Amino acid sequence: MSEFGDLVQSKCDAFADRVVKLNDYLLDQAANKKAEVLKTKADGKPVFKKPIPVYLQAVANICNQLLRSGTSVGANNSEATSAISKADYKSKSYIALKEARESLYWINLLHRNSYLDDKQYDSIYADADELVRILVARCKKLDSESDKE
Repeated sequence: MSEFGDLVQSKCDAFADRVVKLNDYLLDQAANKKAEVLKTKADGKPVFKKPIPVYLQAVANICNQLLRSGTSVGANNSEATSAISKADYKSKSYIALKEARESLYWINLLHRNSYLDDKQYDSIYADADELVRILVARCKKLDSESDKE
């Protein structure tokens, strides 16, 4: 792999690591969320709303989607570097790009629904956006090379 290819793969790997850690953090936050008090009985004891199991909460589903797309960027980039043909390389590069863009969507959704604060969002969004820009440049270069053939 070229020096640039190594750099791209290391960025993909670092992003995947961040996504895994973010997933664990957000699921831990959801699991430890305090139960909501519905009302208080006459004897003063609170009646709690039954918490929804973590595996059914929206955040768990969104995290799963981000986990899939965020780790897939690096997997597809790695596959591209081991491609058996230029067409295979181009295909895997485009899939990595699509997965990076999908990750941006899930990051935005987590932020819009207050699962990520502004600082967390800005940081991970910047990493994902950098990957998108790198992969867009690669795909444009591949397109211009195939136009010449």
